[in-house]
Amino acid sequence: MSMNKNTAKGIVVVAIALAVFSVMAFVIPFAHTRTFWVAYGFGMVAIAFQLCIFRLSALASGDARSRFYGFPIVRLGAYYLVGQLIVSVVGMALAKVLPMAAVLIVNVALLALAVVGCITVDTMRDEIARQDVKLQKNVANMRELQSLSAALVSQCADGALRAALSRIAEEFRFSDPVSSDSTLELEADMRSQLNDIQQALVDGDADGAKQLCGKLSANLAERNRVCSVSK
Repeated sequence: MSMNKNTAKGIVVVAIALAVFSVMAFVIPFAHTRTFWVAYGFGMVAIAFQLCIFRLSALASGDARSRFYGFPIVRLGAYYLVGQLIVSVVGMALAKVLPMAAVLIVNVALLALAVVGCITVDTMRDEIARQDVKLQKNVANMRELQSLSAALVSQCADGALRAALSRIAEEFRFSDPVSSDSTLELEADMRSQLNDIQQALVDGDADGAKQLCGKLSANLAERNRVCSVSK
């Protein structure tokens, strides 16, 4: 799989950040004690960790939905990076006086919080995405029925029947769009009735279409009742 442009940009940014941090660490006359190396090492880890954040957030992909869901992870990664760099700079600047154990504990704690936070946010992201996909599937039935009912109005020349079909189209438009297991049978019946009405219009059977409109309206009212009861 070839590397896409966003991934390449991310690697370049991380490489530049690593280089700048290293230059700063060794140009500034810090005391190179064990505390310095701990602080420096965890600063490098924080910068390199952004590659994991980048990958986990799905920013490397071109999918807008993935990028949107990945923003909380990116924000968490940025918070960790800023916090860790501040801690690293302080640790390197005070390397002569700060005990290595204390600096090590603080840095490990920061890394652990970042990892746990990313796992938590990623789990939440996956659940939100799953619920979003489920919702889209759940509204597909009613969107189709709304479209079918609206299309029938333009196919009707009879004034009274056209008015009845317009009312039904409005009822579909303002009905609860989310389907559930308890509404699927009613929605299947309504789809069949809409198809029967369309056939009646083709056959010129206005009376039959009007009778079907009454049954369809009753089914839609029953579905709306079921939806309200199940909430």
